[in-house]
Amino acid sequence: MGCCSSASSAAQSSKREWKPLEDRSCTDVPWLLLFILFCIGMGFICGFSVATGAAARLVSGYDSYGNICGQKNAKLEAIPNSGMDHTHRKYVFFLDPCNLDLINRKIKSVALCVTACPRQELKTLSEVQKFAEMNGSALCSYNLKPSEYTTSSKASVLCPKLPVPASAPIPFFHRCAPVNISCYAKFAEALITFVSDNSVLHRLISGVMTSKEIILGLCLLSLVLSMILMVIIRYISRVLVWILTILVILGSLGGTGVLWWLYAKQRKFPKETVTPEQLQIAEDNLQALLIYAISATVFTVILFLIMLVMRKRVALTIALFHVAGKVFIHLPLLVFQPFWTFFALVLFWAYWIMTLLFLGTTGSAVQNDQGFVEFRVSGPLQYMWWYHVVGLIWISEFILACQQMTVAGAVVTYYFTRDKRNLPFTPILASVNRLIRYHLGTVAKGSFIITLVKIPRMILMYMHSQLKGKENACARCVLKSCICCLWCLEKCLNYLNQNAYTATAINSTNFCTSAKDAFVILVENALRVAAINTVGDFMLFLGKVLIVCSTGLAGIMLLNYQQDYTVWVLPLIIVCLFAFLVAHCFLSIYEMVVDVLFLCFAIDTKYNDGSPGREFYMDKVLMEFVENSRKAMKEAGKGGVADARELKPMLKRR
Repeated sequence: MGCCSSASSAAQSSKREWKPLEDRSCTDVPWLLLFILFCIGMGFICGFSVATGAAARLVSGYDSYGNICGQKNAKLEAIPNSGMDHTHRKYVFFLDPCNLDLINRKIKSVALCVTACPRQELKTLSEVQKFAEMNGSALCSYNLKPSEYTTSSKASVLCPKLPVPASAPIPFFHRCAPVNISCYAKFAEALITFVSDNSVLHRLISGVMTSKEIILGLCLLSLVLSMILMVIIRYISRVLVWILTILVILGSLGGTGVLWWLYAKQRKFPKETVTPEQLQIAEDNLQALLIYAISATVFTVILFLIMLVMRKRVALTIALFHVAGKVFIHLPLLVFQPFWTFFALVLFWAYWIMTLLFLGTTGSAVQNDQGFVEFRVSGPLQYMWWYHVVGLIWISEFILACQQMTVAGAVVTYYFTRDKRNLPFTPILASVNRLIRYHLGTVAKGSFIITLVKIPRMILMYMHSQLKGKENACARCVLKSCICCLWCLEKCLNYLNQNAYTATAINSTNFCTSAKDAFVILVENALRVAAINTVGDFMLFLGKVLIVCSTGLAGIMLLNYQQDYTVWVLPLIIVCLFAFLVAHCFLSIYEMVVDVLFLCFAIDTKYNDGSPGREFYMDKVLMEFVENSRKAMKEAGKGGVADARELKPMLKRR
């Protein structure tokens, strides 16, 4: 961590010119220390699980008697078949690999260490015996010799369930996993409770497996479209609003028309010349097309009405998009922020999942009711799970908050630099440097507040899922209301946090002071800020809709050719969700830039009036927008002294 630079101790006169970004001091240092201690605790959990032997059990695997595969084992007291030498048996084989225990989240089957996994399906015990003799890999219990597989009366219990599916070892984890994942369909059916007909789920899964190449191509298409849209936002922001509006309306109308055309075409499907299975698939596709077409029609009507209401405000958004476009021209590295954030999150999530797996195999060996070995942690250490879950939320929110602070710092530097030629060589790296040196405590505090809201909401959601069908209507309504309220509170705090980070980047104040200042300025200028912010966010939402509609339309045209042998409802849903997530990741950066510009604009109008020596920092296009909007309000009879006043930003703290 970098060291703190002390703030200027000289007394400041309130009449002198305000200069942003002058004073720097560390903010919320106690919260930074608390976050560091919390991360040390996370490291202790990982170290404890590795030190207790969980790493070897996780990577190499172990059988139902506590023996780690691929090595010699020590004898466990009162546990039969323990202490065996499995040096040449490096793989874990489950007698019934498709029997999953949903409650305890594990495979409910006897596990053995074997020399090799059966690469081909074994249908009879004779084939199991032949496999053991040829490969030296006994797939039945250790108490049964290969020569007794076909003669012993206990073979049906001690040998694997027939037919034995073809399997292959999982890379790095030495478990024999079935090659055909269709045996896990029951697991998916248990999770998807709304599917009453199991054949529907099997057809959906087959649709995904058959269309995997198309799904991958469409996901890549959504990524390319998002990049193209970012380039358009950067270079033609003046006409972007009108182009985007027209394209979305035309895309919605075209997509709705195509859906109704496909529905009419599907109704003429010759039912006499197909098999019953193909007929069922055709009926599923017809029902899905009808639902899609009706939903698209309702969405198109609502979208058209919204555009009619907001058409007078679209022109006001052009100036704001133009300034935001200039920010991306001067700060091109902003486009890559989602990649760095996603990369950091993936690294942390991989560490978190790995530690979670370690925790699942740590502890002391305990014999369960079936006589098999389980590893359990006793005492206070058994609550490490809760600590680990809180760490997932807090550190994930911390990484996202670091992105927000980095973007805010870079945009603030751009805005409050009068001569853009004097910008730092890499404003993004300069913003990261200020974040590490001064504001990690602020980010830690802001992300912890979001964590405090998320944890109760997750607990209530878990209670609701566990009590589903058992609680009365009143309790169900109360639970859903609390979940909804916490969700709304989380969204409001996220927005306030983002503005607090901007205030911190400008004034270098702590989180609470920055949040209060940001809240005051947003409330005092609620009408103006809401008008600009709503239109801007709405146009970015239309950009996301455009990418989703384009990707979905391409998916409909491509997947429609497979309607005779697969159900493509689930592949299309997967593609549309991925397209929305990709578009959201890219356009959320643009949305952050717009929000930061709002706060910078408010402060600029407070401390500067355009006179010599107190020139505005803002772009001329934005000033023209402000003046034109004031004139328009006065001409409409809505102006006045109160409406024409300057925006009221936060007070500069010294």
